[in-house]
This record gives sequence, structure tokens and C-alpha cells, in this order.
Amino acid sequence: MTGIKRKPRIAVISPFLDRQHGTERCLAEQIEALADHFEFHIYSSRVTDLDLKKVVWHRIPPIPGPHLAQYIWFFGANQLCRWVDRAFRRLTFDLTYSPGINCFDAGLISVHIVFAEFNRLARGNLQFGSNPPRFWFTLLHRRISYRVFIFLERRVYSRQDLPLIAVSRRVRDTLQRFYGRQQNLFVVYNGIEPNKFNPSVRQALRAGARSGMGYSFSDFVLLLIGNDWTIKGLPCLIEAVGMLQQPQMKILVVGNDVRSPFRKLLEQQGLTQSVQFLPSRPDPEFFYAAADAYTGPSLDDAFGIPPLEAMACGLPVIISRQSGVSELVTHGVDACILENPIEPAELAMLIRRLYEDEEFCGRLGRNAVQTAAACTWKRNAEQLRSIFEKVMAAKAQSIPSSRVT
Repeated sequence: MTGIKRKPRIAVISPFLDRQHGTERCLAEQIEALADHFEFHIYSSRVTDLDLKKVVWHRIPPIPGPHLAQYIWFFGANQLCRWVDRAFRRLTFDLTYSPGINCFDAGLISVHIVFAEFNRLARGNLQFGSNPPRFWFTLLHRRISYRVFIFLERRVYSRQDLPLIAVSRRVRDTLQRFYGRQQNLFVVYNGIEPNKFNPSVRQALRAGARSGMGYSFSDFVLLLIGNDWTIKGLPCLIEAVGMLQQPQMKILVVGNDVRSPFRKLLEQQGLTQSVQFLPSRPDPEFFYAAADAYTGPSLDDAFGIPPLEAMACGLPVIISRQSGVSELVTHGVDACILENPIEPAELAMLIRRLYEDEEFCGRLGRNAVQTAAACTWKRNAEQLRSIFEKVMAAKAQSIPSSRVT
């Protein structure tokens, strides 16, 4: 049959894919939104929360062991799998797309974290002397992992011909600072799903979420979502709440990290019974429903999807200036911006205003909904589609005419 034009074929390289992690959630949303326009082939060890009828999944067998070993295995295995598909199945791709560095031959990479900057900020927390011996293996693994990732960043991100998508201007500037990138740089902000994150859903879930977590009507719950709680600013948040000395003020921390390093600080601030740690779940709107405000004093955050989702739900939010999502808001209008995320007194002042000024809180939340409404995954996908087409067109023009058939 002639006259039928196939959809552009894109290989997507990611160790796993789901909607419970920031980078992977972004990728899942993009694929689902663009599945009608492109033929996606996903090279991944695990895929969940995605309609597999819309894509082709090439499963890369995982191996047990530390994260770094799994990453190195996946890096080589996906290259081999794609070589086999190309050599024996004649399967070729118009574009290879990767969130982060998962292969050497990607034609387009979206950058959600720059490890050179992340390592600089985390260096003080990676010292053996400042951590109990039982954490030394974890510290050693992280230190080696960061060195490997920075080596790969230096080799890949410094290529001026490789198009990169930064999830914020902050990431773009970091790429320019560390790797001298001056061209082939796009900025595409992450988004939210408005049907899932909105004031109506939050209100419907609120009573059940509050009672299920043991919060009373008078409790004022501050929410923080994310992994690597030190970088997310949890120490600053604990100290700020400790300064306020408000028994009804509670902290809800959601994510996957080790709690032990924060026990001493909680005891010092008298907050042992005021902080609740919970693992992530596939319906984060449940946590937004339970909270009264979102506090994100991140030391470094490429973007920050949870604050934007909280805004969409109508929560007043405090966002660090070091978070990419702060580029979308105006201080005192639709969010509060924390200028110095290592200064608990500044954070305490902002929290106090939210706690004491109900009218300000309400106005901030209402304006936040309007701001977040413009930041959807649909908008994100439309911008990504335009970049896909631009990169594929440039690739087609670079192929010598003698090879074009």
C-alpha cells in the first residue's frame, strides 16, 4: 500500500518510567500527550502508569545491586539492545530522546538536574566525619555516583551541536556556567494535570486526608514533598518551625530518604511529635488536601513540580529562589519567594504570615490557581513537539544527498 506516511519514530531512553518521580513523571506525561503524533519506542527496565498500547516497550533486563551498578548496566544494555534492533530488525529512528544522560548517541536530551551544581551544594553533607559510620557506605556510593555523572556531563553537555532542553532558566544558566553551552539550548517548563490538581479535588479529599493522617481541625500543616530532604531544605524548615513555637503547627514530609540524620535536630527544636514522614504514593493530591500550606525551601531545584501542583490545588506556597518554578511566580501575589534558603529566620517570618493572616493566605491561594492553570502538560507537550520537529528537520538536512532515498 502506498501513500501512507508513517509517524516519525522516536526512541526514548530511560531506566524506568512512572508518575511517582519528577523526571519520569514529566516523560510519561509527554509521551502520552504526543503518542498520536509520534511512534514512541521506549527502552526501559520498568514502565508503569503508562498505556502500553500507545507505545512500543523494549524491556531492558535489570540487574540487582547498588543504583550506580544498575545505571552503568542500563547505559550499556540499552545501547546493545538498540544495535540489535537496528542490525537484525532494520529498526531505525528519526530521533533518540533521553531525560538526562542515558546513552552517548542521543539526538536530544532534556536536563532535569546538573550534577556538577548538585554536588557542589551537597558536598558538606557527604563528609564521612559529619555522619555516623552506618551511613558511610551510602555516602561512598553517592560520592562515586556523582563523580561518574559529572564525568558524563562534561563529555556530553559540552557538545555545542547537541540540542538540550532545560526545565528552567536556572538549569540553562547552570549549563552555560559549568559547560559553556551557548547554543542549541531550549527552555521548556514542566506542567501539571489540571483535572487532577485543582481546588475542587482538594476540597473533596480534605476531610478524609486530614482525619486519616491524624490532624485536627486546628492544626496548621506545612507540606514538603521530594527526595534528598537536605537539598529540599528540610533542616531550614525544621529550624524555622522551631523558632515559631506554635504547638498547632505540623510538618508533613513526603518522599524517600533516610530520617535518621534529622532526629537530633528535631529533638533540639522540640518537634519530634510535630513532624510526620510518609512515603510517596501515586495520588499526591491526597497530601495537598491534608495540608494548609506548601513550604519548599530548596537549596537547589531544577524546577519543582510539587510546589506548582500545590498552587493548582489552591494552597499558599513558599518557594525558594533557588527553585526553577520561582521564575513563574511573583512574590506576595501568587506565592512567597524565600530569598535565602539557609536562613531559617526568613522562612519563619513567611510561615508566620501564612499562619496569622487568613485573608493573605486565601488571596495567595486563589492567585496561585490562576498562575498554575497556564502551566499544563498539554502546553509542555506542544512545545516539546515543536522542538522534536525542529531537531528532526535539522538532522534530515545534515544527511548527504547521496544517502537520501
